[in-house]
Amino acid sequence: MQLIRQLEKRLNYTFKNHELLEEALTHKSYHKPYNNERLEFLGDAVLDIVVGEFLFLKFRNKKEGVLSKMRASLVNEESFCRLANALNLGDCLYMSESENNNGGRSKPSILSNAFEALMAVIYLESGLDCVKSVFYPLMESNFDINETLLKDYKSSLQELTQEIFGVTPTYSLVSESGPDHNKTFTMQVFINEKPYATASGNSKKNAQQEAARITLEKLESKK
Repeated sequence: MQLIRQLEKRLNYTFKNHELLEEALTHKSYHKPYNNERLEFLGDAVLDIVVGEFLFLKFRNKKEGVLSKMRASLVNEESFCRLANALNLGDCLYMSESENNNGGRSKPSILSNAFEALMAVIYLESGLDCVKSVFYPLMESNFDINETLLKDYKSSLQELTQEIFGVTPTYSLVSESGPDHNKTFTMQVFINEKPYATASGNSKKNAQQEAARITLEKLESKK
């Protein structure tokens, strides 16, 4: 119960239905007649609406395409994992001993799913406005909404290479290392089959973004 009280304090929210909360915190490996997969499904839909409305109201002059990219930068496994870690959500999860020993409490997919399930519980208990009051402060304290969401280096690089070379860049996995719950991926970007940059990250997507950023700097410096 101490962990739950700490979670509630971080969320600034008190849960009403503790059976529903337990379901949200239960991974499928725990061998109970319930797990958090159904709540995760609902939470994903709820957060899609909540983030979409937030961006629509905050960025009144942005076009649909930009807003869609910004929402995609927030409504994904990586972002929800970051928010789950900010809440120390992994400490509260129920999972099998083998999953726990395999680093389950720090796996991005498990943390992201649990976070979505948690937001679904708040929605079912208290409604959409309450989800907003919990989620918005958490989101704004962990993301730079004004700047980082617009930095899609892969898209920018694709536009630039099409303009300069008439082709799109390609990415190749160079290597991956580390345990399953904490892997490091190294990716290389090619333009016209010529390698331009190599970068590493905790996901293929992040490594690609960093490689694209480095390549953009190289190409723009030659303009």
